[in-house]
Amino acid sequence: YQRRVRESIIVPECTLSHSSRQMEATTKVKRSVQTYGRKKTAVAVAYITDGKGLIKVNGCPLKLVQPEILRYKVYEPMLLLGKETFSSIDIRIRVKGGGYTSQIYAIRQAIAKGIIAWTQKYIDEASKNTLKEILVTYDRSLLVADPRRCEPKKFGGPGARARFQKSYR
Repeated sequence: YQRRVRESIIVPECTLSHSSRQMEATTKVKRSVQTYGRKKTAVAVAYITDGKGLIKVNGCPLKLVQPEILRYKVYEPMLLLGKETFSSIDIRIRVKGGGYTSQIYAIRQAIAKGIIAWTQKYIDEASKNTLKEILVTYDRSLLVADPRRCEPKKFGGPGARARFQKSYR
């Protein structure tokens, strides 16, 4: 009896699979890549799609990134790889955590890793290797995250390593 009940629950193939295939054929596939960059506790997520060269950080244009002195750190991947690389894509970046310097370094890493991933996925492996070589020779931290973290405080002192002053009387 149990076996008959289970068999009756199974639904035979219907036209749903056919209609879903038609929907896939009619809708254009959106090309996108999502990468992240990290520095200390700051995490930046870059979402790269087809576009016309738009780059935004938390909804604001790249030229409004503060502080102004560190803005050129964010521009480094663009200056190294050239305008042609960025002219056909849009980059949207969300960044959270850390201080403003850590966020800047996380943003530049997310952009650099995103371009490499986009080139590998949608262009070709040879051009990806040339871009990667350019970035690594300039600064390895553009592609490789810095593993250093803040060391936790221990007992017997004011910080992670420093101890309270010893007194004999």
